[in-house]
Amino acid sequence: MDNLFGELRFGSRRRLRGTAFEAAAEYTGRWGWAVTIGTGTTRADGRCSCQAAHCAAPGLHQGLGPAHTVDPATGAGAADLNRLRGGETALLLPTGHSFDVLDVPAQPGLQALVRLERMGTQVGPVLGLPTGRLLFFVAPGAAQRLPELLYRMGWDDTTLDLACHGEGDYVAAPPTVLGPLGPARWLRHPCRDSAACPPEARLLLGTIAYACHRTRERTAEPAWTA
Repeated sequence: MDNLFGELRFGSRRRLRGTAFEAAAEYTGRWGWAVTIGTGTTRADGRCSCQAAHCAAPGLHQGLGPAHTVDPATGAGAADLNRLRGGETALLLPTGHSFDVLDVPAQPGLQALVRLERMGTQVGPVLGLPTGRLLFFVAPGAAQRLPELLYRMGWDDTTLDLACHGEGDYVAAPPTVLGPLGPARWLRHPCRDSAACPPEARLLLGTIAYACHRTRERTAEPAWTA
């Protein structure tokens, strides 16, 4: 994964060295995102007991309640940020409100990211997880519309390794460490515009779906034998 992610510049090297408290203050105070302090531990194999096919916060979101969420819009839960000063690093972003998140395998995700930027498409924040997944932040509501959007573009969502996290889901945010797998990392760090107004999923989805499809085709091709 390190070599694969090394093909692209990281959005912020500084954030990898930052503390959970500093990161949470940036997410809530600068970008206006709600932040949830994760509880629980990640399994050694990186899988989550929630049984979701693709979980973007494996093992870290079980048993969470509103008391552990800091909402900058209301100020609720702000006192919980003090827990992060003690070294707790499980920092989660609830999806479905400020943004939804497209979740794809790292290899086609990186290919799609390069192509989108070469075409001049404005992408939002992009996270790399040590589970081998890339997360593209998009406008909220994408999770509900994903099957319809893919159908209109001519794709069958059941054949693509592509998911979308919406209301009720969480994504692990840097500098959260997913057990022995390693930390979550920003590949494209949020900025003022992308945090406040992430792109509509339809602007990215065609390129991402095509990259996922091509990767699946290549892995399905039989090996030549002499």
